[in-house]
Amino acid sequence: MKENVNHIFNLVNKELERQRNSIELIASENFTSLQVMQAMGTVLTNKYAEGYPGKRYYGGCEVVDEIETIAIQNLKKIFNINWANVQPHSGSQANAAVFLSCIKPGDKILGLDLTMGGHLTHGSPANFSGKNHQALFYGLNRDTGLVDYQMLEQTALQQKPKMIICGGSAYSRDWDYKLIREIADKIGAVVLADIAHTAGLIASGLLNDPFEHCHIVTSTTHKTLRGPRGGVIMLRHDFENPWGIKDNKGQLRTMSQLLDLALFPGVQGGPLEHVIAAKAIAFEEVLQNDFKVYSNQIISNAQTMSGAFTERGYNLISGGTDNHLMLVDLRNKNLTGKKAQEALEKANITLNKNTIPFDDKSPFITSGIRLGVPAITTRGLKEMEILKVVDLVDRVLTNADNETEIKLVRKEVLSFMQEFPLYPELYFRQFS
Repeated sequence: MKENVNHIFNLVNKELERQRNSIELIASENFTSLQVMQAMGTVLTNKYAEGYPGKRYYGGCEVVDEIETIAIQNLKKIFNINWANVQPHSGSQANAAVFLSCIKPGDKILGLDLTMGGHLTHGSPANFSGKNHQALFYGLNRDTGLVDYQMLEQTALQQKPKMIICGGSAYSRDWDYKLIREIADKIGAVVLADIAHTAGLIASGLLNDPFEHCHIVTSTTHKTLRGPRGGVIMLRHDFENPWGIKDNKGQLRTMSQLLDLALFPGVQGGPLEHVIAAKAIAFEEVLQNDFKVYSNQIISNAQTMSGAFTERGYNLISGGTDNHLMLVDLRNKNLTGKKAQEALEKANITLNKNTIPFDDKSPFITSGIRLGVPAITTRGLKEMEILKVVDLVDRVLTNADNETEIKLVRKEVLSFMQEFPLYPELYFRQFS
């Protein structure tokens, strides 16, 4: 047993070194604070706490009740909202609970097409959202790379979906939540805003506020919020649901009650109280002034990066970015996304291949790559360093078959990342 346990710790430390020595450009990743990680590795992992604060099915929950309440209060302060559920294990679980609370199996939903930058839980046929519901999609305008709101409206008016979903995983522009709500009101649809990628930027007031117009908002707690991996469900104001939705006993409920019941016992059992403690700490960090400084730096870094790639002849979908990420069409570079990802990984630069709008290649190959700056911004990189990152990426992509050049870039990356130490005091102890 000792050898096996030590092997796991060796692998954990190997991953720590990989993160330290790499330029992390995956848009959905970030680095938490040490205190967030410390909270996740506590005795709270031992506590089972089905239910909600003050209404548990197990004894001994007085401490975790207080922790979860603090997490809820912090989240409400961040977004100026009146209700939140911090128990979802992930953003997908949060979305599943919204579906369960608002619509029935077989109902129509309308979301951004996955190949255009949407998310699996917005109707993909491979996902519960597409398997249990009639999934309809809107896309991007071929010329502008922006959401085709005319297509969204036409589809909504013709098909009358029960739910319209906005938000995506590879869309670099802001959203017109007001217009989407106006369209939804014409057909009596629920509007779900999934802000998993942009929550931190919304919290800092740098992007449009979905809470003004959307019935329900979900998010993950990592990515731009820089917390532990997990999800949340939020309402600015609780409301008597106008769709006449009833619970499984046939009783009318408020939206918050429906959402609570949909998450537990609907799609989850006991909450992960150690992760909720980490969420509480991350939310406290978001409330500090330096988080707004960080968010502004994300925007500046992303725009610097998009401009630098454009100057080097790369085609960016929509021509740039409003948020933390960008989508690059590599077809004019005679590269696939798969080839680019693999070549860059050899140089210790990590990102992901990604389909682009109207892609003619499969999701396993793709014509594009997605890049994001939250993680490298957390490490302290600013505009001048971003230009160096673009140069390193460009050198790999223009020499994707040149192993000698890739090795030279890797050596530079290793040296470069030493200037921005990551968790210098951290080492995971082995079994003694």
